[in-house]
Amino acid sequence: MALPTKAASAEPGTLWRWVGPLLALLVFAAVGLILHHQLKHLHVRSVIAHLHSIPRRQIMAALGFTALSYWLLTTYEFLAMRYLRRVIAYSRILFTSFIAYSFSHALGFAVFTSAAIRFRLYVTAGITAIDVATVTAFCSLSFGLGLSTVLGVSLLATPQHAARILHLDPHWALLVGTLVLCGVGAYALWACFARTTIEFRGWALRPPGPRIAIPQLALAVLDLCLSSAVLWSLLPPGANDTFVAFIGIYAAAVIVGIISHVPGGLGVFEAVIVYTIPEVPTEALVGALLAYRAIYYGVPLIFGSLLFASKELAAQRGRLARARELASIYVAPVIPQIAGALTFLAGALLLFSGATPAVEERLAFLDRVLPLAVLEASHLVGSIVGIGLLVLSRALFRRVHAAYHISVWLLVAGMFASLLKGLDFEEACLLGLVLGVLMLGRRAFYRPTAILSEPLTPAWVVSIVGVVAMAVWIGVISYRHIDYSDELWWTFALHGNAPRMLRAMLAVIVLGSTYLLLNMLRPARPEPAVAGEEELARARPLIAGSDLTLPNAALTGDKRLLFSDAGDAFVMYQIAGRSWIALGDPVGSQAGAEELVWRLREISDHHGGQTVFYQVCGERLGLYVDLGLAALKVGEEARVPLDGFALEGPARADLRQAHKRAQRDGASFAVVAPAELEPLMPSLEKISDAWLTSKSTGEKRFSVGAFSPKYLRQFPVAVVKAQGAPVAFANLWTTGTKAELSVDLMRFDPQAPKGAMDYLFIELMLWGRAQGYRWFNLGMAPLSGLEAHPLAPAWHKVGNFIFRHGEHFYNFEGLRRYKMKFDPVWEPRYLVARGGMALPRVLVDVSVLIAGGMKELFAR
Repeated sequence: MALPTKAASAEPGTLWRWVGPLLALLVFAAVGLILHHQLKHLHVRSVIAHLHSIPRRQIMAALGFTALSYWLLTTYEFLAMRYLRRVIAYSRILFTSFIAYSFSHALGFAVFTSAAIRFRLYVTAGITAIDVATVTAFCSLSFGLGLSTVLGVSLLATPQHAARILHLDPHWALLVGTLVLCGVGAYALWACFARTTIEFRGWALRPPGPRIAIPQLALAVLDLCLSSAVLWSLLPPGANDTFVAFIGIYAAAVIVGIISHVPGGLGVFEAVIVYTIPEVPTEALVGALLAYRAIYYGVPLIFGSLLFASKELAAQRGRLARARELASIYVAPVIPQIAGALTFLAGALLLFSGATPAVEERLAFLDRVLPLAVLEASHLVGSIVGIGLLVLSRALFRRVHAAYHISVWLLVAGMFASLLKGLDFEEACLLGLVLGVLMLGRRAFYRPTAILSEPLTPAWVVSIVGVVAMAVWIGVISYRHIDYSDELWWTFALHGNAPRMLRAMLAVIVLGSTYLLLNMLRPARPEPAVAGEEELARARPLIAGSDLTLPNAALTGDKRLLFSDAGDAFVMYQIAGRSWIALGDPVGSQAGAEELVWRLREISDHHGGQTVFYQVCGERLGLYVDLGLAALKVGEEARVPLDGFALEGPARADLRQAHKRAQRDGASFAVVAPAELEPLMPSLEKISDAWLTSKSTGEKRFSVGAFSPKYLRQFPVAVVKAQGAPVAFANLWTTGTKAELSVDLMRFDPQAPKGAMDYLFIELMLWGRAQGYRWFNLGMAPLSGLEAHPLAPAWHKVGNFIFRHGEHFYNFEGLRRYKMKFDPVWEPRYLVARGGMALPRVLVDVSVLIAGGMKELFAR
């Protein structure tokens, strides 16, 4: 099968990417309609009055319940570490867990999940991506167990209450409650008494045992009781159903919010609560819900941001102190996620503020010191800044340098606008906090990419549209008592809040729509074809400057090369099926490499493909995690340090004997320069053909070269002769930095003297040491070094089985044993791609690409 030269069809994959976000938007719209109907007689001033009338003791109680709830959430993490048998300082667990939960609770977007934050903050403690996935799954399971338990108990204890709300027979409530609790009981029995693991979607689930399972269930139930108590304590006295009944309503509202996939369950949770507690006046209930959102979501988010900023500030002030350097190491990597999330929230805050009336007393004060034109302009500017921050938050996640500077100035402008449009100093303080976090992490935003070149994904488009739609809806609700007329657009007055809202929302809709259209209709970058001579010439200086030999694979001529805008980096890739597979890490400068990783993801997403990076090092895994990719270990690379390589000593006895035996058989070694290869080419081709015939195989592709005179003329070639005739050869991949030396094609005649391969490697290492090379790369041992513990994913178990028993297909274990005789250093190599059900197809695509086609793959 020839390598594909055209991209896969974009239509099916591209359309499917919109399904999930559009469904979430439809759910959000449906909830909006329900809320609009439920709140048709609501007045914003009444809501604010009820909000302000909540007694201080109730607010203090809610704050206390919130603190206890977030502390209990850290115990999930502690138990998860015990489940993993990992020892991590509790102070670090507390710090990481609080930041992860404060942001994931407030936002809920897939791109803001706590898994990415956990990975970034735990990576310096030796926690792997598999460990982070396990911790996240354990915490999610704990939360789900708590929800299920309290919902089941509530349905069994108060079936009449559930039946009245849902207009069902009470027996249905009893049945559902019994089934839910039976599910929880089944988990408890398995967790405490089972001795076998359960395979689920590629993961091996080990029973945690009673010492973990019992506290897990108890703490999960207690946490749900505390979080529901936050809202319960804020309700007015009229809501005096029993707490058991209320906690069932709370659990149901949380579950519906999760199922809806609306970020943070915003609106969905509130709609369920309003619908199921009709006995409480709507204004009072909405006021309590606003207070609940502010206390349970807003306050932890503010404290999480302050904690994060204080750690970063401490790290920057004390770079010479070891402890503060460590703080910088594990805090700095999550700055783009934290800053992007806060910027998105700041934009939403400004839009919602612009849609609601200002406080009358503050307006009266401003009227005495400022002209009306300043107030009008400030209100409009605040909303425009809001939509700008929503748009820029995406670019901040992607570390765009220009987005950082524009965001800083927009936040400053937003602070001034907040003060000048209504003395909203609370809002200005929150924007100042976001500004502080952003400025502390300024060095994390280094990508020189233009903001318009950053495509918006369907999830981001739907998120921005959802926030703008909510702002418009809030404005409509706030001023529903004012009759609409054309004159409102041209009314400028101190108390003209409704006209100001109309003008601001119109500007936001126009500017937002313009940006979305420009982003969607922007001309696409030309997509690379298989590299020609011009592209290979551009790549050669970058290959020579690399410390690794793998970039020489670009010179095979069977891959596409994608260059950075500055031309200081490239990534080599090819397409197989729906997988866009890059070989190795990007080559070149760090900034250029970061840009290329994002661009390849964007191009493959545009065509509905899967982004895959094959045979990458561990140093850049954090970058791939930022793209939403998961790391899968595919083997280990054997590298021999050449400084101390010699044949003397007992450890090298076998190599020394093989070397002497080959010399006795008349073997000789020479490295032939490219310019001197032509007379030897017929002999080398004959050796290659004989080797392929003896192995009953064809040429491989992608990760190695194929024999051709044109390809070999680009490299020096090591040749072994016996009685003056070539019997073995290998072309050499070198580095201009002398950091590494390796071989690509290695072929020998079936009639070559015994031990010719050993002799070739030994002479190459001695030659490399003499030439000043520091490492000799023996290549990767596929499926070597995979994890074998009970929590290892099923892929690792399958890989280990193939490694031990797959000799018929490939000599996995023998290859590792052979390389072991040179006493190498083993370094892990990874495949990174999206996880889940698409992973098996990705593995097949990579195998097909390397084998040279499906037919050749099955022939092997």
